[in-house]
Amino acid sequence: WEHDIGQRKLHLYNWDKFCATILEGGLRTRQAKLMNEALLAKLAWRIMSSPNSFIAEVRKAKYYKRDAFEVVQLNATDSWDLQFGCGAVVFAGSYTDSLSCSLQDMASGAGRRRGHELVPLAALISREMKNEKMEKPSVRCGHAAQSRKGEDYFLVKTDCQRVPGNPSSTFSVFAIFDGHNGNAAAIFTREHLLSHILSAVPRGLGREEWFQALPRALVAGFVKTDKEFQSETSGTTATFVIVDAWTVTVASVGDSRCILDTQGGGISTLTVDHRLEENVEERERVTASGGEVGRLSIAGGAEIGPLRCWPGGLCLSRSIGDMDVGEFIVPIPYVKQVKLSNAGGRLIIASDGIWDALSSEMAAKSCRGLPAELAARQVVKEALRTRGLKDDTTCIVVDIIPPESSPPPSPLPKKPNKLRSFLFRKRSRDSANKLSKKLSAVGIVEELFEEGSAMLAERLGIDEGAGQTTSGLFTCGVCQVDLAPSEGISVHAGSIFSTSSKPWQGPFLCAACRNKKDAMEGKRPSGVKVA
Repeated sequence: WEHDIGQRKLHLYNWDKFCATILEGGLRTRQAKLMNEALLAKLAWRIMSSPNSFIAEVRKAKYYKRDAFEVVQLNATDSWDLQFGCGAVVFAGSYTDSLSCSLQDMASGAGRRRGHELVPLAALISREMKNEKMEKPSVRCGHAAQSRKGEDYFLVKTDCQRVPGNPSSTFSVFAIFDGHNGNAAAIFTREHLLSHILSAVPRGLGREEWFQALPRALVAGFVKTDKEFQSETSGTTATFVIVDAWTVTVASVGDSRCILDTQGGGISTLTVDHRLEENVEERERVTASGGEVGRLSIAGGAEIGPLRCWPGGLCLSRSIGDMDVGEFIVPIPYVKQVKLSNAGGRLIIASDGIWDALSSEMAAKSCRGLPAELAARQVVKEALRTRGLKDDTTCIVVDIIPPESSPPPSPLPKKPNKLRSFLFRKRSRDSANKLSKKLSAVGIVEELFEEGSAMLAERLGIDEGAGQTTSGLFTCGVCQVDLAPSEGISVHAGSIFSTSSKPWQGPFLCAACRNKKDAMEGKRPSGVKVA
């Protein structure tokens, strides 16, 4: 039995995966609670849009069965008859073995018992799709820049689509690339990074699955871009922001910061500065990988300026390019993914020409109350007034605005010290819907994902089927080239971070990407020649 939903079909045998979502609804086999129609509609829509995302949750819950899992409306009080594949039936909070109906009965309409009316699944999903559409915020943006060296570049693209030809899958991309030692790396990255990221996302994913795949795809896209840029010795920072409805995903290398200014004045940083002067963990990683960290020495042995990596003298520990410095300067980004409340928020993405002049608080306060375009100009103007034009100065402001039909956001608590401890609350992918509603109600931002490790094996994860195509071939987890079964090398092979991994566990790397990985981790000479 199946329902046609647009161009997709939902098969009833996928209802067994509802077992995982039952935990979200607070239902247990020995502690039953009722599920109302709104919750069922939400769960049904999530199953339809990303059916495979629940498999791990189902196995973890030990409810994974190939038997039927049925949902039948009982009466007008919105209680539900839920039948597990294991045979336990929950009826209005009590157990019985007599009330049930087969899949065939449900399909034919004979499943009505004692006047119970079946609610068409298509109707529930249609309602949910309508609600999703209504809840999607508007995105407004503006940018401004003042050039000194001509090495800052930016990207604004508001018409990207997860599903080509489907306007409802539209998302926006914003990025800043602050080049050094020339502009070649910044230009190359602006032209290729987006396509490399999207090529690393598996096809046919629903929105929730797509969000989950983004962190790995961002890592692969950054590394592939760095690997392909070998024509010159310049380098660039990269701060890459994806806005899809209320979810914001940020990946960054270097020191082009991105901040979030939320309703009520809460300011959060969504990036990590990879300056050696300020980041102790990165200093330790660089020295462990074979680099040297120190200040510039002048005549007489005096040391001046910020900490730098030698050879090369770069102040950053992560960038794209910089092939003449050493491969311990890695392109693996720090990634953070958050979900905004229905109050929305403002993103400020800028090169260090802004952040060397203004703190995050100063930048946010300087442009409050202004539309995005004027806000970006005001931030640049304030930076120039404070420090002058000593470097390229670029700023993008992105406003994520609630739809007009949304109710006004609830006021935040009056005590800001307590708010700061709750501004970000990390949750797992299977956290309850109730948590989302509570966080949204008080304007709190949910943290969905955060990872900053420079180890490629950790960032690509473990997946036995990763990179396998429909033809049975495998693709490299970084550059996406086809691999014969005998060619792929597991990203975890020989990794001390994956003691339980097996040679056949993906993702897999081609020989060139494997060499790149080893060089970044200091397992082989980088090939950099010291003058």
